[in-house]
This record gives sequence, C-alpha cells and structure tokens, in this order.
Amino acid sequence: MPFVFPPMIAATIAALGVAALGRVMLKEWRRINDELEQMRPAEAIDPSRLPKLRRDPRTGVYRPE
Repeated sequence: MPFVFPPMIAATIAALGVAALGRVMLKEWRRINDELEQMRPAEAIDPSRLPKLRRDPRTGVYRPE
C-alpha cells in the first residue's frame, strides 16, 4: 500500500509551492517591466533646435549649415 500524505502536510507543501511560484513570477514580471521601461522612447526633441542640413553637391553628403 502506497504512503499517503496527511491532508495538512499536503496542503502545507502545496502552499509552499504556490508561494515559491508566485515569487518567481513576481521577479520575472519586474524584470520584464524594467526592460520595457528602458525601451520607452525618450522625450521628443524640438525640431527647431536641430541644425539645418544642406546637401553637398560635390559629394552628395548632407552636412550641417
């Protein structure tokens, strides 16, 4: 006859497993959110503050004025 865990021990083991799984999921959730936060675009730059570019007819390269 196989050994059967008493219900209280089985419930305790199950609760510990759920707690461990929840902790791992929380760590992963935070890691992914940190990655997504780093990928968030920076604030837009005002185009009027950027230098104007002019094409060099000799080389075809755009250079600042």
